[in-house]
Amino acid sequence: MHKFLKYAWFQGNCIPFDQANVSVATHALHYGTAAFGGMRAIPDPLNNGSVLLFRMDRHIKRLCQSAKLLLTDLTEEDVKLALLKMLKANKPKVPIYIRPFVYTSDLGIAPRLHNIETDFFIYGIELGDYLSPDGVTCRMSSWTRQQDCSLPLRGKISGAYITSSLAKTEAVQSGFDEALLMNTQGKVSEASGMNLFLVRDGALITPGVDQDILEGITRASVIELAENLNIKVIERSVDKTELFIADEVFLTGTAAKITPIKRIESTKLNTNNPIMEKLRTSLINITEGRDKNYDNWITRVNIED
Repeated sequence: MHKFLKYAWFQGNCIPFDQANVSVATHALHYGTAAFGGMRAIPDPLNNGSVLLFRMDRHIKRLCQSAKLLLTDLTEEDVKLALLKMLKANKPKVPIYIRPFVYTSDLGIAPRLHNIETDFFIYGIELGDYLSPDGVTCRMSSWTRQQDCSLPLRGKISGAYITSSLAKTEAVQSGFDEALLMNTQGKVSEASGMNLFLVRDGALITPGVDQDILEGITRASVIELAENLNIKVIERSVDKTELFIADEVFLTGTAAKITPIKRIESTKLNTNNPIMEKLRTSLINITEGRDKNYDNWITRVNIED
């Protein structure tokens, strides 16, 4: 049962969550003409009167870029102001996940992006661990990750997530926690809503941006962290069989954070993940505001104003 925050940002105001409703005729509901973001906020462990947002500016920028792919103008300043007002109205005291959403709000029935009304809203839910931090099991999905030539994969376009939904349900209903999707070239792309990393011979490897992945913000953060820790990073195509012989395999994402994979189909993977653990510990320290070297990754919001 989701515990939604009391207030949502909807049609330019903070209103009670249960009043933030759209019509059944909303265009985006029928055609997937929407884009969303997701960011985490936690109570500041060093200051009871504030919350910490991880890489807020990057998340807002990606949302606005996604809106641009939908031919919609959405300014970063408008999203930021709405987000801060929403947080101060809710005054969260537990870790939360925030979902900003830009969509075609028209009540039409023709699939289009021109001559149409758009809007955006923000809501939040309480959220701890999305996946078990002890590790997950995965299967290779029978569904194929879309190509950028058919969908704008550099945006978090809601319509694209039908493939993720099919893959996730297929995995769970066949006894696994998560799905790994291949791209149309037969290379490993990503999970249902996470990016993928593996370690071989001390090097951190991840499918490159040319492998039809979402350009994940946690992914980019892990790459930068690794480079700063003098861990070699390689972005390239990845074969399925590499996962079975890798020293470490793990997933990254805003909801998933950093989560190890302990089994892929019938193959058990190493449970000793020193590089992943080093990166995960560093990321936790950063998100909790304990690493001053990455203060620019954290936005502190005083919710008691």
